[in-house]
Amino acid sequence: MQALFKRAVQVCWAVAYVSLAAQSPAQTKMAPQKESSMTTHISGVFEVKLVPLTGEPGSDVSLGRMSIDKQFHGELAATSQGQMLMIGTAVKDSAGYVAIEKVTGTLQGRKGTFVLQHSGTMTRGVGQLTVAVVPDSGTGELKGLEGKMTIEIRDSKHFYAFDYTLAPGP
Repeated sequence: MQALFKRAVQVCWAVAYVSLAAQSPAQTKMAPQKESSMTTHISGVFEVKLVPLTGEPGSDVSLGRMSIDKQFHGELAATSQGQMLMIGTAVKDSAGYVAIEKVTGTLQGRKGTFVLQHSGTMTRGVGQLTVAVVPDSGTGELKGLEGKMTIEIRDSKHFYAFDYTLAPGP
């Protein structure tokens, strides 16, 4: 199980790192927003703790599941909790993961919660990662939040960049 955990962590962060390295600035831009909404860009650092969760009896041991606990710093001052599912294939450096995390805190002084959805794949070392706000998941002063986040790891430190809009709620 320890080897699976170590491999799963390597796969997840490799997908994130390779995805960001391959993106051009045009790929990180958000789609045009409604005229009344203005896109805001913030960035900061975060710490993450991944803990393996035990599988069900008879489960596929190549499938890993972990809990996620994060602490965001900067203009996003928040914590998050979630779960991640990942799998590595028999082909070296090919894998995938999905995750959901609920973020609670303040975004540029606005209090509330929202949910981030991760979807990452790596095909023979070439990664693709999307981290997006789940539509209509914002609460409190974050109601109507839309956005995308990128994650980068440099020198064992985790960084985020978040492009978002706060649109009027439904």
